[in-house]
Amino acid sequence: MKIRLEGITVLASDVSVLAGFYREVIGFKTVIEEDHYVEFENSGIRMAICSKSLMAENTNQHHSFIEERKGQAFELNFECNSPEAVYDLFKTFTSKGATAISEPKTMSWGHTTGFFADPEGNIHSIFAINPNPVG
Repeated sequence: MKIRLEGITVLASDVSVLAGFYREVIGFKTVIEEDHYVEFENSGIRMAICSKSLMAENTNQHHSFIEERKGQAFELNFECNSPEAVYDLFKTFTSKGATAISEPKTMSWGHTTGFFADPEGNIHSIFAINPNPVG
């Protein structure tokens, strides 16, 4: 039997705020928008945002959807075509409301990488593979 990852659902305390961030800052297009669920257009894996309260309702009030989350929940990695594009897009994202965590820089593993956070505190990376890796 073969299994395929079809989608990722991000849990949110405030679906409209988090969806607005991914729409307005990152540039994702919305294909479904409801009070407790938003889905974005994507040519690979489906990405959606769902309220923790709806997931609790769907799972017999499972404690993991009711308890307050602390710390990082997930990380998205956004690949750019060049290191210059990383700097440009990082500046664009942070100017539109993303929280800068770490300015882009050349990393030991051969990428130019910067980190930013979304409104619920999840830290994501934006990177490019350097044409002439260090090391």
